[in-house]
Amino acid sequence: MLKLQDVSVKYGSFTAVHNVNLEVSPGQIVVLLGANGAGKSTIFKTISGLNKASSGRIEFEGEPLNKRSPDKIVQSGIVQCAEGRKLFPSMTVEENLKMGAYVHRKNKKGIKESMKHVFELFPILEEKQVDMAGSLSGGQQQMLAIGRALMAKPKLMLLDEPSIGLAPLIVEQMFEVIKTINREGTTILLAEQNANAALRIADKGYVFENGAVVLEGTSEELFANDEIKKAYIGA
Repeated sequence: MLKLQDVSVKYGSFTAVHNVNLEVSPGQIVVLLGANGAGKSTIFKTISGLNKASSGRIEFEGEPLNKRSPDKIVQSGIVQCAEGRKLFPSMTVEENLKMGAYVHRKNKKGIKESMKHVFELFPILEEKQVDMAGSLSGGQQQMLAIGRALMAKPKLMLLDEPSIGLAPLIVEQMFEVIKTINREGTTILLAEQNANAALRIADKGYVFENGAVVLEGTSEELFANDEIKKAYIGA
């Protein structure tokens, strides 16, 4: 579904990501593990077209993405839920959700059905749909960010650090919803520092350090790896 071949990304003369190879198959949850600054967000922005790869190839469903604009990439079925939520704080919950459908969805009935689905996943958002996004709690804002991404009906969702800054109970609820979204047919590429939670729902993972993939394997293989336990799980 998604394939990166020898992808490097530069900021000026600095190489932020170098020679990354990864694959995501339809229906999978794939996790990118690594500390802040390891290169996970750079990879997401490059897949989304916000950064341009300095070398390498990115394919989605067999078609090259390298030269596509961000809006065309969204139209192809890739939607990013950014780190830090990036909501419109002075707009209502409902307005934020509608913005998720803005780029390529014009069918009002379909948009209404998608919003109903978001409210089924996150009932609190229905209760607060006329509230300003900036007034929501951190957990509610993350729900809204995921809901907004769902409004675009993605084939592949890029979830960047969805658990950051959230209470453990909310994190648990968030990952249950991510599993539900995946079961309903959305493939997920997840960037996370919370390896314990992420590997429990993922099919496989890639470990990033200093802009490069240093380890990859199934979730079971990574869970069993002593270095991963020490660095990310605390065992």
